[in-house]
Amino acid sequence: MIECWRWFGPDDPTQLSDLPQVGATGVVTALHGFAPGAPWPADAIAARKGMIERVGLTWEVVESLPVSEAIKTQGPDMADHLMHYKSSMRALADQGVRTICYNFMPILDWTRTQTHAPQPHGGTAMLFDLAVFAAFDLHILKRNGAAEDYNVAVQEAAKSAFVAMDDAAKANLTHTVIAGLPGANDGWTLEDVRTRLASYAGISAAQLRQNLIDFLGEVAPLAETLGLRLCCHPDDPPFSLLGLPRVMSSTTDYEIALNAVDTPANGATLCTGSLGVAPQFEVVDFVTRLGPRIHFAHLRNTKRLPSPDPDRPGFFEAAHLEGDTDMVAALRALMKEEARRRAEGCEDHAIPMRPDHGQELLDDRGRDSLPGYPLIGRMRGLAELRGIMAALKGDIA
Repeated sequence: MIECWRWFGPDDPTQLSDLPQVGATGVVTALHGFAPGAPWPADAIAARKGMIERVGLTWEVVESLPVSEAIKTQGPDMADHLMHYKSSMRALADQGVRTICYNFMPILDWTRTQTHAPQPHGGTAMLFDLAVFAAFDLHILKRNGAAEDYNVAVQEAAKSAFVAMDDAAKANLTHTVIAGLPGANDGWTLEDVRTRLASYAGISAAQLRQNLIDFLGEVAPLAETLGLRLCCHPDDPPFSLLGLPRVMSSTTDYEIALNAVDTPANGATLCTGSLGVAPQFEVVDFVTRLGPRIHFAHLRNTKRLPSPDPDRPGFFEAAHLEGDTDMVAALRALMKEEARRRAEGCEDHAIPMRPDHGQELLDDRGRDSLPGYPLIGRMRGLAELRGIMAALKGDIA
């Protein structure tokens, strides 16, 4: 596998020049300064690639080339945004950047209720608590119809959680939920969220899935022509929040989208942490059924927590070998898929992977780390994953 490291660009607290020391050979990054729907200029792509190559690394994966809300909802600006998306794909292909990760989650990216939840060992981890999230939805955002989305047990737990919060805790929860992907939505207000929620009125899960398939029908043939690989990241967490539909939460969801636009360029990002929150998820089954279409892997682990709604568990970001996903089994399955590709003579047999969402450990606590992306916590994860791969290598042809 190609060992990669996510880097958020020049503003990332971890300097690009430090990355050779972490052991990775590839970089996963994006031009975060451009809003979703805007085209990425060729000179900006070339400049970013040059920065990476000057320290001896390669730009392996774009994460993400974001899909705008206009595309997801098929809003008035969709045609322009699709045109810009395609122009960005062409510009990336011209620079030899071949793998593009994206997601199709409505409005918010990953959602947590704490970004620095204390752990018994003294470090911290990101955490999602459904009752606390419901407290935000019901009592802070005050979304119309929100009560219909929660059973009585969740509503009661949410009320207790809200009553226990002081003003600072309410403000922190609001920021944590709205921020989503680091740096993406920091300027949003509650009213901004309400406005964006209104844009999904009447969009069912079936319609959102069709919108995804329509998007793929536009971009996947171009990706095939350009030699690009598109890979959709799963919903995080893999269930509905804020009354919004989510359509990439299970292996079956992936099969539907990949079969609907059946070209090798239309692929999957296997995120063992996001999908692994669902108790029914089986990582080996995912690789067995969809292996040839896996173009990128996020290797992280989550540990489920008790929840007043068994279909929407709480969870925290566990150490890479300590959560609910069997990471050894996951890597064994991925490495077998790579071996199958090699046997068939595939030049791009190696799957890019990165250690994702590490815990804050040791000196991480004093750094200004982006939530989920501490230096030492991810280095521990990469070292553990590398050890598993070394142990398995001799058993896999």
